[in-house]
Amino acid sequence: MAVPPVSTGFPPPSGPLEPSFEPLAPPPADPADPPRVPGRGGSFAGGAGERLPGSPDVRARVTELRLSAFAGHRRAAFPLGAVTLFAGPSGSGKSTALAAYEALARLGGGAPLDEVFPEPAAWVPERARPDAQRRRGFRIGCTADGAAGPVRLDVAVQAEPELRIVGERLTADGVVLLETALRDPGRRAVQAAWHTAGASPVTRAPLPDDLLGTPLLPLRVAGKTDGQRRVLAAAEQMVVALRSVFPCDPRPERMRAPVPTGSGRLLPGCDNLADVLWRTRSECARRHAALVEALRGGCAGPVADLVPEPLAGGTVRALLDRGDGLRTELARLGDGELRYVALALVLLTGPGVLAVDTPGEVPDALRTLTVLTDGFERGLDPAQRRALLRTAARMGERGHIRCVGAVSDASWAVGAEGVTVVHLRP
Repeated sequence: MAVPPVSTGFPPPSGPLEPSFEPLAPPPADPADPPRVPGRGGSFAGGAGERLPGSPDVRARVTELRLSAFAGHRRAAFPLGAVTLFAGPSGSGKSTALAAYEALARLGGGAPLDEVFPEPAAWVPERARPDAQRRRGFRIGCTADGAAGPVRLDVAVQAEPELRIVGERLTADGVVLLETALRDPGRRAVQAAWHTAGASPVTRAPLPDDLLGTPLLPLRVAGKTDGQRRVLAAAEQMVVALRSVFPCDPRPERMRAPVPTGSGRLLPGCDNLADVLWRTRSECARRHAALVEALRGGCAGPVADLVPEPLAGGTVRALLDRGDGLRTELARLGDGELRYVALALVLLTGPGVLAVDTPGEVPDALRTLTVLTDGFERGLDPAQRRALLRTAARMGERGHIRCVGAVSDASWAVGAEGVTVVHLRP
């Protein structure tokens, strides 16, 4: 007995899959475009290089987050700029939006679905009704811009009765480059079709239903035709944009004690800030000077330097040099000051220092790092949050690092240059 097809969770396309594909050749080079500037600086500097004024931004970056049906969000689309603040009272969905972004980033990095959503039912809209097969789920997506132009990714996830991806769609310029659908609920696979534009308009093959299909395309697509190369360019741009994400929530209670020297890769909770400082202080004097300057706007009292000090037993601690012979341990600072120090370091550093799985095969000039911070202003006084926002906007303007944060009230940030404020209501 034939098993009826299962919906992808997306609105049906205007016609069958094959006619929706059109052979697309790579766009011709524009002789007026200025050459790309190669990356400069070490890992602390981020190595992204400066973009020439007026030149197109070819870095892969997420420019829109879509929550079609995710927890309390329905049919929502949020623009993402160089610095974006989700603002609203408790229960308005700020943390949910950041959670969706982080989930897409982890899926784009190849994480299994059950690791990304250990409690999937929590993300199903509360009023969502199960279908005849008692299935419920959610839909999320995003747009990544870059050298390949805007590329859209939408994912439909079945949360009940069992967790699986039931639909995925990758599109660019209105052309469907990849589409998957769950055809047989008894098999742990989805049927995938991607753009070929060769002897056959599409290629079909099964893909696992617990992994995002877009990151798997470079392993499946040969790149022999213009259509295949278009698929690869779009998939790689999306994956690069999603993998370059660093969720950060500094935990002051973990930053006060000396830490063992290790890899020098900053953890999301910034527990090992002193160890990272031990490494970065000597790697880029220019960025370290910028960090010290930023600390003057967020720490009480004079700040001449931020220095690491090795201790017995292979540990290290960090101290503020007051410039008059006095050094203050970070353990003496308040929670707000410690969060400010940690976030300033994150914004002024790069992917080579943060504990993030960046695509090393992609040149720095083609990617940018996005920092996700829930409670951006938590524990900060008005002067600290304004100074931190200025630092984020300055780095965002240069293209090195983007920032997406959540705040309860963004009245202090409205109108700030380079800052996008998204107001949410319960």
